[in-house]
Amino acid sequence: MHPDWLVPKWPAAPGVRAVCTTRAGGRSLPPYDSLNLGDHVGDDALAVGSNRAVLAQALGARPVFLQQVHGRGVVALDAHTPQGTEADACLTRERGVACTIMVADCLPLLLTDARGSVVAAAHAGWRGLAGEGGVGVIETLYAALQVDARELMVWLGPCIGPQAFEVGPEVKRAFEAHDPQAAACFRPAAAPGKWLADLPALARGRLAALDIRQVYGNDGSPSWCTVMNPSRFFSHRRDRVSGRLAACIWLG
Repeated sequence: MHPDWLVPKWPAAPGVRAVCTTRAGGRSLPPYDSLNLGDHVGDDALAVGSNRAVLAQALGARPVFLQQVHGRGVVALDAHTPQGTEADACLTRERGVACTIMVADCLPLLLTDARGSVVAAAHAGWRGLAGEGGVGVIETLYAALQVDARELMVWLGPCIGPQAFEVGPEVKRAFEAHDPQAAACFRPAAAPGKWLADLPALARGRLAALDIRQVYGNDGSPSWCTVMNPSRFFSHRRDRVSGRLAACIWLG
């Protein structure tokens, strides 16, 4: 593992491995420098392929990259799952297959159970997190896991922080329609009619509603913010043309 990458600090079972990459350790040229893992952002295909090979070698497992569409689709991964399968969450009980989520401002979630029998990952931008009728990507993944909430633990990776995530009133309404308490995750922005949204706090609220209490990682502080740490994290909101980080979890 590259020393700059983030390794979750959580009480996962010994066979559970997890990591979130940073910009460091790859071969892409600016503005994708250097470990861009996204093959859909305009970077040189050979560089992306080389970067993905670096990741796979570091993991000692096969990372499965999804075609993420800001939805709530879930796929169960095995050794034969094609790259580019459309979904925004994934799970596996097989060894050697890494659930992999790409982000450049959205929130990645990594999940496992106390026994280390299953691992999972989710891509949560605001649309996927809010979902429809209070059912978003977290709720859909939880239903697919079929694991008692008390047995689950979750790690939240880096994302756009509450200092930088300016949204319109429609985003605030989308969360408050299901949970009035979500209003506490928004504060007025400098621009009239705009709000600053706390994406990690919104995710923690959704997890708590499912009685998932073991939550680690991103607490909304500036060090986790993709926008505010340009030397470490990619950010689409900040740069528009940007690479992608990857959060991975697998059974070793």
